[in-house]
This record gives sequence, structure tokens and C-alpha cells, in this order.
Amino acid sequence: MSPQLGEVWLADLGLAAKTRPVVVVSRFDPNAPRALVLYVPLTTQNRLSRYEVPLPRLPFLDRDSVANVQGLASIPTVYLERRLGRLSTPVMTELKRSLVFALDLG
Repeated sequence: MSPQLGEVWLADLGLAAKTRPVVVVSRFDPNAPRALVLYVPLTTQNRLSRYEVPLPRLPFLDRDSVANVQGLASIPTVYLERRLGRLSTPVMTELKRSLVFALDLG
């Protein structure tokens, strides 16, 4: 399994036996020392903050969603259950901007 930047996966985050959609934000590295990916969770609870990126209506999600960069975390790739799709380049550009803001990298 080789999750790629910008892909949306259904992941087992260990929350009451529930799977959640997440977007992979780590770079692809075939020689990474650990089988981990960095992800941003998707949620339907839009709080209209700079830490959230509204997503366009995606055919693989049943509701309007946002990417919540405050939820940035890592998980082993084995917790990724199924690839749902990929975010567009413009949406990923906004997500990267939001991560730069959240992590104060600007």
C-alpha cells in the first residue's frame, strides 16, 4: 500500500470502532523508516475557522465536509482501510496554506 499526497482514505482511527475519512498530507517516500502517514481528518462540523478547508461536493462523501488541520496526526498505513478518491490540486493548495498557518511555518 502506497498512500499518496492528496488521497482520501477511510481510516480506522480507533474511535468507538468507527472509520473516518482522512486526507493524506505526507509526502511519498519509498524509503521511509516507518510505515506511517500524516493525515488531516475530514469532518462535517464546519466552524468557519482558518484551521478548516471547505471541500467541494465530493462524489465519494455523502455530506459536505471540511478538512480540519488542527486534527493533524499520523497513523500506521495498515489502519488505512480503503482509498476513496483524491482531492483536486486547488483544494490541496488551500489545505497546504492552512497547514502552513496552523504550524506557523510562514
